[in-house]
Amino acid sequence: MKRIFEYKIPSDFKDRSISDYLSFLGYSSQNKTELKKIPESVMLNSVWSYMTDKLKEGDTLVIKVSEEVSSSNIVPRQLPLNIVYEDEDILVVNKSGDMPIHPSQNHYEDTLANAVMYYYNAQGIPYVFRCLNRLDRETSGLTVMAKNMVSGAILSRMVMNREMHREYIALVEGKTAESGMIDKPIGRKEGSTIERKIDYEKGEHAVTHYKRLSYDEKKNVSKLLLWLETGRTHQIRVHMDSEGHPLLGDGIYNPTNHQMERQALHSYRLTFKHPITGKEMEFTAEVPEDMRNAIL
Repeated sequence: MKRIFEYKIPSDFKDRSISDYLSFLGYSSQNKTELKKIPESVMLNSVWSYMTDKLKEGDTLVIKVSEEVSSSNIVPRQLPLNIVYEDEDILVVNKSGDMPIHPSQNHYEDTLANAVMYYYNAQGIPYVFRCLNRLDRETSGLTVMAKNMVSGAILSRMVMNREMHREYIALVEGKTAESGMIDKPIGRKEGSTIERKIDYEKGEHAVTHYKRLSYDEKKNVSKLLLWLETGRTHQIRVHMDSEGHPLLGDGIYNPTNHQMERQALHSYRLTFKHPITGKEMEFTAEVPEDMRNAIL
């Protein structure tokens, strides 16, 4: 994947180094290290320059990113890929509810990574897979990937700083309150590498907000809109189960419920600032058919 960035140096960075300016823009230390390995990747007023070189107001700084090798151990496979949005820096996909994000021992060639790798491989474009908001295999909906190392670094920092906002739709057992906040710490369950539990002694801080959108009295199912202050593993699933309203079809936390063949959780809305332009981005993905069929 290749990308060229051009910047006009503002007065604030007069006599500062190129490295300082790139850090200000969100380039990571690893980004800058990688750029040093690429010939003519840092061009100041058309001259190949060092990261330590000083800037002047009005200078033109051009950064040339070139990644020639794709992610190793990800086999390109032609799989359904519902692209919601794509530009030079990001790819937003509406993931199905039966697709893992990354290859693993039991899912080596049927993941989102395999599908995206095929998509770019078919275009003859080397691609490093960088997924920023990872979803469980059975969670459907919006997920965003970076298309180059710079957008990847900036988006990663945004996720870490809670600057990428995600809203989910879930179907849960019973009639919930009209709205609520769940503030309960979450930790690993003993003897399991996957399952989590409410753990007031060793758990990590976790806060979930929800609003009831509707209630299906016949099926005794609430449809919720949820948003998170934190991003713990299985957070929505564990929190709703702890309130007595587990998700439909959740094989770990609600194994006796068979109203769906997967957990009824959908990444519905995604909002964030574009990592390069700073433009406000907002995407929504319609609730999939299996969840619509589970309620009236």
